[in-house]
Amino acid sequence: MALPSTDGTDGPVGPDMTRKPLGERGDPSWIAPALSATEKTRNVGKTNVFFGPPLAILAEGQKNTLEISGKLNRTAERYLEILKRHGLELSEPERLCLAHICHIGFMSPLEIEELPFEVTLTKFDCAGLDKVALAAKLDAVSFADLVAVVESLGF
Repeated sequence: MALPSTDGTDGPVGPDMTRKPLGERGDPSWIAPALSATEKTRNVGKTNVFFGPPLAILAEGQKNTLEISGKLNRTAERYLEILKRHGLELSEPERLCLAHICHIGFMSPLEIEELPFEVTLTKFDCAGLDKVALAAKLDAVSFADLVAVVESLGF
């Protein structure tokens, strides 16, 4: 945490008890003071992003890059919070079955929504797997829960 100083710098105190300067906005090493210690590890800078149809729709009508960046970051922050709050407790055999199904690659929203049905069709089998129970479990949760499950599997 930054403490007020008498020499005009309000940077954080380092391990050697010397005050570090805050830097200036725009400097790649600058970190917003409101960020927590874990958030300070983020990479500040520009990157090229391909705007496929979903991002193009999200940023539709906005020309200012700061507004677009803000919208993308707000959306990503909210999405990450949804992932934290949703999901499903799965046994290892259930996770293996879903990973097998997801190995087709990119999972579109429709494919995610059809996961309960896909479980009933898959030929995958392993000890401890009850496909009927897994399909029922997946059928009973929200779409956000299904997305969180797919994300937790790395797809």
